[in-house]
Amino acid sequence: MIDSNDVVRREDRLRQLELAVTRKLDGLLQGNHQGLVPGGGTEPADGRVYSPGDDVRRMDWNLTARTGIPHVRTTIADRELETWLVVDGSASLDFGTTACEKRDLALAASAAFAFLTVRDGNRVAASVFGADGIVVPPRSGRAAALALLHRLEQRGRAAGGDSTTLAEALRRIRFTAKRRGLVVLVTDLIDTSNWERELRALALRHEVVVVEVRDPRESNLPAVGLLMLVDPETGQRLEVQTSNAAVRARFAEAAAARQAQYARAVRATGSAHLVLSTDRDWLFDVVRFVVARRRRR
Repeated sequence: MIDSNDVVRREDRLRQLELAVTRKLDGLLQGNHQGLVPGGGTEPADGRVYSPGDDVRRMDWNLTARTGIPHVRTTIADRELETWLVVDGSASLDFGTTACEKRDLALAASAAFAFLTVRDGNRVAASVFGADGIVVPPRSGRAAALALLHRLEQRGRAAGGDSTTLAEALRRIRFTAKRRGLVVLVTDLIDTSNWERELRALALRHEVVVVEVRDPRESNLPAVGLLMLVDPETGQRLEVQTSNAAVRARFAEAAAARQAQYARAVRATGSAHLVLSTDRDWLFDVVRFVVARRRRR
C-alpha cells in the first residue's frame, strides 16, 4: 500500500531541488543556448587558430593546409539537445556517513542536469544500471523531467544477485542514444569492468560528463578502535583496528591513489569530471563546474 505522506514528501523534495537548481544556475545560463555543457553543436561556423586545450576532433584540415597554421572549426549550438542520465544503482551507493548517502547525492546531481537541460524543446532520458535496471525514454518538458526524477527517487535499495557493470551500461547507452547530445554518468566509479574503453567510445560521439560521488569515509578511517567493514557489493566482512595510525595512513594513501587513477582515466577519455561529496555543498560544486566550463568555452 502506497503511503500518501511518503509521496508528498518525495514531491516536496524534488520541488526543493528544482528551486535550488534554478535559483543558483539559471542566471548563469541566460542568453546562452549552449546551456550547461551540451557542447558546441554540430553546425559549422567560423574557423580560428588552434590553441592548447582545443578539441583536436574539431581540427579544420582544409583551412590548416591553406594557411599553414593549425586551425579549428567552431560550431553553432544545436537547437535541441538530448540528455541521457546514466545513474549508478549498485549497492555501493547505499552508503553515507555525513549529510546524506551517495544515492541521495546521485539524485541531486541528476536533478541539476535534468532541470537545466530540459528547456527550449530539449529532451531528457535516464538509464539506471545495477541489479534492477530502469530505462526512461527521452521526453521534453518540465513535467517529463519531474516524472523521470520520481522514477529515480522511488527506486528501492540495491538487491543482491547479478548486477549490470558500468562497462555494460555505457555500451548499452552507446547503442541506445542514437542522437548526438549530452551523456551524464552519475556513479562512484567503484567497478572492476573495463569502463574506460566504453567511456572513450561514448565520448567520441557525445559530450560526456562524469559525476563522481564520494563519501569522506572512503578516503579516511576514523580512530574508533576495532571496526567491522562490509563490502556492500559482495557482503564480504573485514575487521580493522583503526586505532593503529599506520593502518589509517595506508588506507588514506591507497584511497588517494585510487581517486587519482579515476581522475586520470576520466580525463584520458575526453570526458569532463565533476566530483561531489556527501560532506560538501553539492550545489556550490555544480555551480563552480558550470562557470569553469563556460569560461573554457
